[in-house]
Amino acid sequence: MVKFSAYSLMISSFTPFHSIILKTPRRFSRNIPFNHSTKSRVASYYQNVELHTEDMMGASRYLPPLFSVAPMMEWTDNHYRTLARLISKHAWLYTEMLAAETIVYQQGNLFVGEAMSVIAANTNVPVSVKCRIGVDDHDSYNELCDFIYKVSSLSPTRHFIIHSRKALLNGISPADNRRIPPLKYEFYYALLRDFPDLTFTINGGINSVVEANAALREGAHGVMVGRAAYHYPWQTLGHVDTAIYGAPSSGITRREILQRYQEYGDSVLGKDGNNRPNIREVAKPLLNLFYSEPGNGLWKRKADSAFMHCKTMKSFFEETLVAIPDSVLDAPIAGGVPSGREDLFANVHDFLPPQYQAREEEALYA
Repeated sequence: MVKFSAYSLMISSFTPFHSIILKTPRRFSRNIPFNHSTKSRVASYYQNVELHTEDMMGASRYLPPLFSVAPMMEWTDNHYRTLARLISKHAWLYTEMLAAETIVYQQGNLFVGEAMSVIAANTNVPVSVKCRIGVDDHDSYNELCDFIYKVSSLSPTRHFIIHSRKALLNGISPADNRRIPPLKYEFYYALLRDFPDLTFTINGGINSVVEANAALREGAHGVMVGRAAYHYPWQTLGHVDTAIYGAPSSGITRREILQRYQEYGDSVLGKDGNNRPNIREVAKPLLNLFYSEPGNGLWKRKADSAFMHCKTMKSFFEETLVAIPDSVLDAPIAGGVPSGREDLFANVHDFLPPQYQAREEEALYA
């Protein structure tokens, strides 16, 4: 996944876990139909996939991307994705972002469409674009539609991931860019109306499976969650398979997950040479696994100490997990009721902007 300023060009690198370690890339479907219930969403996906068996190269084995974890630089590395796959069998996972040189704004900027066309011509996997709904003062719904229209006309791109905030490029930090620009979910749902031949995933401000399901009930094709899936993996990813995909609970516990992660961790420690990756790097995604649980604070303090001298994941766990009660370690996944705002997308369809009509200059790209 390559990021250009406010736009991100994403070559899907979603990975099934037939083993603990990532091996085979997973692929997106094109023109996936989605309905509102979990069973009908999954069923309609499989009906559609049968028409695309050759170019999908086996994607019919996988459930649709109803829930995905955002590509986050220095966060969604191989270690995090290993943990995430142990928790959820069906969440879609992306490799980290790779930052390219920032592209200087140019009038009419067709650059993304041309870039996507070149990328698509040089890879055998479908490509997608992740973008904000606008940049600085270029934040009208029509300008967003012009961008979608041009990119989809100039390239084979049929999947867009829409972050429902605009980007402010001057004088604001990345953290503030995730908080200050207002969310405009109505822009996302208007895109579903105005580009029925494309697939759109919604992103931004969605922090739980409850809120993800609320978006899906209103017709979203898919939902992408970022930091919540990293900071609260058990509370978020732990409910994806059951609450989003309607699968039976695996019943796996955090003790069992850590036993499997230990095998993975000890197999990769130091494999890149110069003691990299080290214990701290491999164990980093685990530090949020016991968020809000009894013993969490002590577990983190013991982890900080263990990073200084432990050489294996086995010794790291032996030293740190004494802080966590057995009742926490052995509690099955998806226990309890997930929290979140059921009404996050209430009445969103009442606020859709006027229908987009491609201007003559945009129609030239069709």
